[in-house]
Amino acid sequence: MQTRVITHEDLQQVSDIACGLPRLRKNLNVHATLDASVQRLFNAMEPETYIRPHRHARPNGWELMLAIRGRFAILLFDDLGSVIERFDLSTKSGPMALEIPAQAWHTVVSLESGTVMFEIKEGPYTPVEDKDFACWAPEETETRAKSFTAWFTTAKPGESPP
Repeated sequence: MQTRVITHEDLQQVSDIACGLPRLRKNLNVHATLDASVQRLFNAMEPETYIRPHRHARPNGWELMLAIRGRFAILLFDDLGSVIERFDLSTKSGPMALEIPAQAWHTVVSLESGTVMFEIKEGPYTPVEDKDFACWAPEETETRAKSFTAWFTTAKPGESPP
């Protein structure tokens, strides 16, 4: 086994790359392959990135998210898209980590430029099977995605999608 070191410079670099990408986010995987039994990754994300609400519809579909830099919120939804819970995670105060249970509809929204989270979930990663997207939320390429991202930044429990 090889020792893997992640530096502050590595996180700054992945954050800088995310700023220049159309999706405004970029992963830095710690796991060596997509078929690893444990997926470990840093996720750099900027405030205007849109992460379509989804769930991991498999029994081991939990995810653990930890604030490394900046601030982000995790929203949990019911089947119709109403917010059930909101968790604001930060490196400065309040909650800094959250485990999302399997089957839970959720999204993540960056609340500060330079935000980086660390994510752990069971593998292997198979793109076709990994996510079940919410039918009430637009695809990334739809123009309505921008209004959803704006709504995510302030959405509170009990509110419904725009």
